[in-house]
Amino acid sequence: MNRPERITCVEDLRQLARRRVPRMFYDYVDAGAYTEATYQANQRDLASLNFVQRVGIDISNRSLTDTILGQQVTMPLALAPTGLTGMQHADGEILAARAAQAFGVPFTLSSMSICSIEDVAQATSAPFWFQLYVMKDRAFIERLVARAHAAGCTALVLTVDLQVQGQRHKDILNGLSTPPKPTLMNLLNLATKPRWCWGMARTSRRTFGNIVGHVDGIEDVSSLAGWVAEQFDQTLSWKDVRWLREMWNRKLIVKGVMTPDDAQSAIDHGADAVIVSNHGGRQLDGAPSSISALPTIAERVGQQAEVHIDGGIRSGQDLLRARALGAQAAYIGRPFLYGLGAMGQVGVRRCLEIIHRELDITMALCGVTNIKDVDPSILTTGADPFRRRPTL
Repeated sequence: MNRPERITCVEDLRQLARRRVPRMFYDYVDAGAYTEATYQANQRDLASLNFVQRVGIDISNRSLTDTILGQQVTMPLALAPTGLTGMQHADGEILAARAAQAFGVPFTLSSMSICSIEDVAQATSAPFWFQLYVMKDRAFIERLVARAHAAGCTALVLTVDLQVQGQRHKDILNGLSTPPKPTLMNLLNLATKPRWCWGMARTSRRTFGNIVGHVDGIEDVSSLAGWVAEQFDQTLSWKDVRWLREMWNRKLIVKGVMTPDDAQSAIDHGADAVIVSNHGGRQLDGAPSSISALPTIAERVGQQAEVHIDGGIRSGQDLLRARALGAQAAYIGRPFLYGLGAMGQVGVRRCLEIIHRELDITMALCGVTNIKDVDPSILTTGADPFRRRPTL
């Protein structure tokens, strides 16, 4: 399946990526914390939302274009920040950013990327967003934010739900490292991934580009692992959001809120938008799905700031469901990573094409011609379905 036009859905990309990406990096993407209950709930709860089919409406002129924080977009979707993107495919962050730029949606670079801020800025012509983890070394964080500003990043995405890292069993079993350690198991697996190996042999970007060489004493991978484990800051609080707000004069997005009170606190401390997110089910296993948390957050703060969502978005239909329940925009992580691992930049482009077409067709069959007119009435409940669940 090497022809993009024969890829019909994100699941096709997932299956192809599974064949082409080394096991430890595929599993890093396609995994959740502990039992993966929240990871699975993200998709299941979205799928449980049914549409109202409408007929007898002129749907000949449709528009999916919108804005996210004032930025014009082809559809209300962004590529989420994902660590180790450059391990799904050589120079992965650059390729994904180029695909997003060409399609007209935002790309968000992770702090834990393989390609650096400067790499992506040099390889693209459109501004991108930068995601930040607050670490104990605040001087490094100040330099990192300054680098993002100098690179022209138009939004800073602060992730607040990773003060400690959730346990993902597959990463432990696979001995996840960047690059892979030359163990017998890894070497045997890499021997079955010639496309990936060929790509990696042709690039020098194989470690965390935003960190190695930018922190005293961090010049190789072995020292990096210990530094990251020590540096994620468990004292992170709302005052740090205010600190970043004073440092950053562009758009500030807070990612990882799951309650109306936390969303309100983020906005009170300077956020221009919040992302309703449980980190793709990778942090607190047993947390509610993102989509079930969305409506009450949107009701509480939707008039004060933009409300975005990630977690479980696998199709244009999921994007439409999220929009109906109050999200101005949604983010995809795993879907574009599947595309990247499967076919590089072409695969990311195909992922976006699929989601755009699914969004367009589903919106039309619901009798809506403009994405800006989507509301809860396109769902069979006509309101927030999650409110009606009994409280135990």
